Formats: sequence, structure tokens, C-alpha cells
Amino acid sequence: MQLLRLIVQDYGWIHTGIGFVGNLTFFIGSIFFLPAFEPLQTLGVWLFISGSLLMLIGSAGEFAVKVYDAREDKRQEK
Repeated sequence: MQLLRLIVQDYGWIHTGIGFVGNLTFFIGSIFFLPAFEPLQTLGVWLFISGSLLMLIGSAGEFAVKVYDAREDKRQEK
């Protein structure tokens, strides 16, 4: 449980970074779908998929941070 608290509380900024990289990867992959980049469409698909996964991981991490913070706030109110 200590490791989870460390990751969520002390390194919460990592989730934002992962989400940012995911958004950038997703964006570049989307560009590769344009007709001018037809030879790169397969790479675009993989960038699109990996970017989506990174965005999901980043969002899940942000969600975990918010849940953890809400629980801590409830504990402090008692």
C-alpha cells in the first residue's frame, strides 16, 4: 500500500506526462492517416493505438490521484 501511495501522491505528475505523450502520439498518428502520408498509414495506426493507450493510462492515473485525495480529505475531516 505504501508503494501505491508513493506513486499516486508523490509522483502524480507522471500521469499528466504520460497523458501528454499519449496525446502527442495520437496526434502524429492521426496526421499519418492523411492522403499525403499514405505510405505511413500502418505506422499511423500503431501510433494511434499506442497514443490511445497512453492517454487511457494517464487518465486512470489522474483518476487514482483524485480518488486518493478525496479519501484523504474525508479522513482528515473525521
